[in-house]
Amino acid sequence: MEEQKKTYYIDVGTGHITQSATDSTWSFKIYATDHEIKKLRNLFEQNYSTEWQNFFRAHVPYVPYHYDQENDAYDSKIQEIYAIIYKLGDEEAKQHIEAMHILPENPKL
Repeated sequence: MEEQKKTYYIDVGTGHITQSATDSTWSFKIYATDHEIKKLRNLFEQNYSTEWQNFFRAHVPYVPYHYDQENDAYDSKIQEIYAIIYKLGDEEAKQHIEAMHILPENPKL
């Protein structure tokens, strides 16, 4: 039996996922199963952890941004988050993400 998709509203900046369009501000509308939402929430949690690592790393001035593994991990997770939102999003979400040019030309969805 296939899981039923529900409507969710996503704010990437805060990592907020809700089923109510009026609870808080949101940027993207997606249609996802419980399993897909768990995966997206997990990615947001991983990114939150990476943000803290970046915060502490930022206080080590001799490591340039482009040589920093934590920044690479953050960038990779953000791309993965946007790829999932693109895959599950409504047409407006897809168009917005395409305009951002954040995903590779042929993202692995």
